[in-house]
Amino acid sequence: MTLRFSVLASGSTGNAFYIESERQKLLVDAGLSGKKLTELFQKIQVDPSDLSGILVTHEHSDHIKGLGIFARKYNLPIYANEKTWKAMDKSIGKLSVDQRFLFQMEEVKTFEDMDVESFGVSHDAAEPMFYTFHSNGKKVALVTDLGYVSERIKKTVEDADAYIFEANHDVEMLRMGRYPWSVKRRILGDSGHVSNEDSGLALADIISNRTKRIYLAHLSLDNNMKDLARMSVDQVLQERGINIGLYDTDPEEPTSLFEVS
Repeated sequence: MTLRFSVLASGSTGNAFYIESERQKLLVDAGLSGKKLTELFQKIQVDPSDLSGILVTHEHSDHIKGLGIFARKYNLPIYANEKTWKAMDKSIGKLSVDQRFLFQMEEVKTFEDMDVESFGVSHDAAEPMFYTFHSNGKKVALVTDLGYVSERIKKTVEDADAYIFEANHDVEMLRMGRYPWSVKRRILGDSGHVSNEDSGLALADIISNRTKRIYLAHLSLDNNMKDLARMSVDQVLQERGINIGLYDTDPEEPTSLFEVS
């Protein structure tokens, strides 16, 4: 086995991502209740007490809602950068010193047989960052919660075997929707979220022949639909002669464990 992963939950209501190598099991974000997270792990038949740790991307509640409870219940170490620790400290409750670890932006940390690289994204949080995972020559990239995909990010995440990539909203649905204009402006801005079309354009630049599949993630409940996201991204890719499997993620149900081979 090289890398296996499941998108446990993805969307505006809560996010959690699980990835494992031969010797490590990591959770990224814990944006649902501790009870719900435990249920999601049961569905993919993984015991949370076997986890090696939790990586945090940023302090928004849809990424850390159950973090403190879950880490205390299973006595797990948490990794986050300094600004994120400060921003989320009051929300996650008391943790022992040996559960607090720094993982700075633009750093590579080695967890036994898995290397994890962090990279900064443009989002309205203290110091948001996401990750690429490397083991045995395989690469998985997790990229959501960003207003736009910079050239620097493209360089970091290009040529991965699998992507979990944001397709947050359909621009027309968002413009016509019920959100106040201030919220619409935030989502559409450079530190908001990536639209379906922009997701397709970015993916067209970074995927390669080795890319097996793409999971479309962090879909807005109000301003997107799974079919629409898949169709919009696929259309952009097809126009560039790229034909690749696009997979849904869900705010309530985990994706099946996928092994990168």
